[in-house]
Amino acid sequence: MTTALYLPEENIDMIAATSVLQQQAADIRTRTINWASYMQSQMISEEDYKAISALDKSRASFLAQNSSQVVKTLLNLVSHLSKDSTIQYILVLLDDLLQEDRSRVDQFHETAGKLKQCIWGPFLNLLNRQDGFIVNMSSRILAKFACWGHETMPKSDLNFYLQFLKDQLASNNNEYIQSVARCLQMMLRVDEYRFAFVGVDGISTLIRILSTRVNFQVQYQLIFCLWVLTFNPLLAAKMNKFSVIPILADILSDCAKEKVTRIILAVFRNLIEKPEDSSVAKDHCIAMVQCKVLKQLSILEQRRFDDEDITADVEYLSEKLQNSVQDLSSFDEYATEVRSGRLEWSPVHKSAKFWRENAQRLNEKNYELLRILVHLLETSKDAIILSVACFDIGEYVRHYPRGKHVLEQLGGKQIVMQHLGHEDPNVRYEALLAVQKLMVHNWEYLGKQLEKENENQKQGAAPIAGKA
Repeated sequence: MTTALYLPEENIDMIAATSVLQQQAADIRTRTINWASYMQSQMISEEDYKAISALDKSRASFLAQNSSQVVKTLLNLVSHLSKDSTIQYILVLLDDLLQEDRSRVDQFHETAGKLKQCIWGPFLNLLNRQDGFIVNMSSRILAKFACWGHETMPKSDLNFYLQFLKDQLASNNNEYIQSVARCLQMMLRVDEYRFAFVGVDGISTLIRILSTRVNFQVQYQLIFCLWVLTFNPLLAAKMNKFSVIPILADILSDCAKEKVTRIILAVFRNLIEKPEDSSVAKDHCIAMVQCKVLKQLSILEQRRFDDEDITADVEYLSEKLQNSVQDLSSFDEYATEVRSGRLEWSPVHKSAKFWRENAQRLNEKNYELLRILVHLLETSKDAIILSVACFDIGEYVRHYPRGKHVLEQLGGKQIVMQHLGHEDPNVRYEALLAVQKLMVHNWEYLGKQLEKENENQKQGAAPIAGKA
């Protein structure tokens, strides 16, 4: 039994009239197929010939009296015919039947079960065809079979299908991308399918595409997919591990379309409301503050919206984020910035008091924050992020006695040293300072030595010789 999330259908923003798939389907409906020639050449049975011919002439009345035969015939034709134009016609006919009445999905499942035929196989096979229309109309029918009836797609088929959708989304210049996203919008309304999508690394793919320049319609559809995922409390809690908040905050700041604004605010609200652990909701609030969402909310508060949901979400988010700012410790702020991967020279980095009090906290959760800093040094191309990461690592080593040893264990020392030759002078400078801090074994001992030396100099004595 599929448990679909109930959402008003208009919220899905059906774009049937304008998508490439539907434009082509309109042309395909006008075709006339010579079914008699198929029967004469023994490519289809007389039984199937009579059924498809009758279906062409009077669909509603024939289907009402012969539903099992129609299902059997359409599955036979899809499985055994190969000509592109004929398969296109059958797929459009089948899709129209399902679109007219969703209960027909269960008719297909039940009849296929009685005939001991697999309903998924013929359409999954068609995903391998060269013709883009056949591939994407088959995908659309699979999504309806998977979401509109009582039968769920078997796990092995599900993983194959979700991987297919993910790959189609990521392929360059896919003219059917809106149809692909539409299928995913349907699939992710069903809770059983959400974890499978996460399992094929689907969220990372959505975020990667959203971080590029895609048109607002695709943007809306992909953010809709993130939104339905956040209705699952476990997924809502994990979502920002994929940098969902920074990416959506960027889109919100550039967004001109009301429906894109609405769906981003709805995602943000779910990220606060849905996680069962209040500390996760708090982290999400802090991440939104870090990504300048409060500023965007204040701008939105000045605008007039027809959609009451937007106004309600703006008010809700503003209140939650304002409250989180009041409770925010400097370490919370720092940890959120590091987890976001968007380091900048915020005041906390240059605060000696902060490092004295919090350097040891970088060891928490199995050195989570320290590992992120090292990872950023390995992967980031941004000069500011690299400079700040070098500085923070230097301060950690300076203020935590075992810091040098821990950093060496994590492979961080070597990575810092590699940046001594970086093309950006600021990165080189911060890397050099960090390496100098790494070379000093005991800052406390060094400090005492310097104090003694200063005292001796005041008394006119010779400096103390000692190796720091």
